[in-house]
Amino acid sequence: MFTNAEHWINGRWFSTEDRLESINPATGETLGYVTVGGLPEAESAVEIARQVFEQSDWSRNRERRVSALHSFADNLEARKDELIRTLSAENGKLIAEATGEVMAAIAKVRYNASLASVDCGRAAEVGHGVYSMSIREAIGVAGIIVPWNAPVILLIRSLAPALAAGCTAVIKVAQQTALTSRIVIECLAKVEGLPQGGVNVFIEAGSAGAEYLVETEKVDVISYTGSSGVGKRIMASGANTLKRMNLELGGKSPSIVFDDANLDTTLPALVAAGTRFAGQFCMSGSRILVQRSCYEEVKRKLVTIMNSLVIGPGDDPLSQMGPLIDHDNCNRVLNIIQNSASEGELLVEGKRLEGELANGCFVSPSLIAVNNENSKIVQEEVFGPFMTLECFDEEADAVSLANCTSFGLGASLWTENASRTLRVARELRVGTVWINDHGMTVDQFEEGGYKESGIGRLNGVGGIEAFLETKHIFHPAGSLKG
Repeated sequence: MFTNAEHWINGRWFSTEDRLESINPATGETLGYVTVGGLPEAESAVEIARQVFEQSDWSRNRERRVSALHSFADNLEARKDELIRTLSAENGKLIAEATGEVMAAIAKVRYNASLASVDCGRAAEVGHGVYSMSIREAIGVAGIIVPWNAPVILLIRSLAPALAAGCTAVIKVAQQTALTSRIVIECLAKVEGLPQGGVNVFIEAGSAGAEYLVETEKVDVISYTGSSGVGKRIMASGANTLKRMNLELGGKSPSIVFDDANLDTTLPALVAAGTRFAGQFCMSGSRILVQRSCYEEVKRKLVTIMNSLVIGPGDDPLSQMGPLIDHDNCNRVLNIIQNSASEGELLVEGKRLEGELANGCFVSPSLIAVNNENSKIVQEEVFGPFMTLECFDEEADAVSLANCTSFGLGASLWTENASRTLRVARELRVGTVWINDHGMTVDQFEEGGYKESGIGRLNGVGGIEAFLETKHIFHPAGSLKG
């Protein structure tokens, strides 16, 4: 079922001597082997991508790009079942989560094909016989750095608009999910309209290749999804070339529960929002803010729901949460749980699972009641199934609490009061506000973060902007002479 992962540069697959095992985090089983490289592969990939951008008609042939993107989507559609199974096995996602990711990624490719076909500029007579026009051109070579937590959709979310704009690309995929990425790139490799070397992929366990993408003047834009700490280093490293940055970074997304919320539907949804992808999700609902009048009821019911959550392998239809990505992250999260006891009341204490699941990377979810918004556990991203519970009195208190961290990726409001949703949403310093839902994205509308949650936007008509330059052409044509 699984094939080994290799680099793909200038239209061919190749291996280097160093390789790592790809491990199923639910079982500890070896799924295959991953070739890892670094700086030499990155340099070669960038050189090829630069040549293709400058010498082919890819950036100026709109019809070619539209056709290629639709062909890419067709190829993904044909292999969707294999891709879903591989993603679930290699990443640990539930089959339902993997299915949602793959199907959304296919739709995203088609949406960006439509953006390639409708992109336009402006023209006007700005004076008598004087004309101006603006045209939009591909920025050049895009460097795309993909994380392991959603390797299909987060690759597509950057690559599809880059290709739609007319860029070529160099991609660093995560070694933890390189088998999954291999299938995506195989689907791209079979697209006849894509120029050879137009997209190049390398795998590394370190960071030398990624650092080269950020630092070299031969790459014009970086699209990175990952932690805020790494995002800051990327910005600093890219400063010498003033390259464009498109960064979606960390989150500490609050879910604000008002006393008129329907708790029967709200509370299971809150637990799902905090445990989706085992909490390894930048938009995870990791903070639950509850109005005082219903706080005790919410606390009691959340504990019951979380303690009854079924944890298991992604391919088990009964599982409601899968494993973390690896044992290192299990130990990291368990250490956070242990150190958090002094910061509040640990209502549900996450533990490493034993018995039949002992070989897997399973940690049960945690819930801690906190009354200090400045505490470390409130302010820092955990990236695991760990949620805080906080109390507020009035709308203004909820807004103040929600805005108190350095993050601003998303927030959800849980209430039956439509006027309240608009009032509160307007005051939240976040890129996305969900009403009686959490974590959903839509291809037609942008997503991204305020504050330390990122720069720029992906998805929507604005998603292509990071990969385009605007050129003004001024033309004094003169006037007719009789």
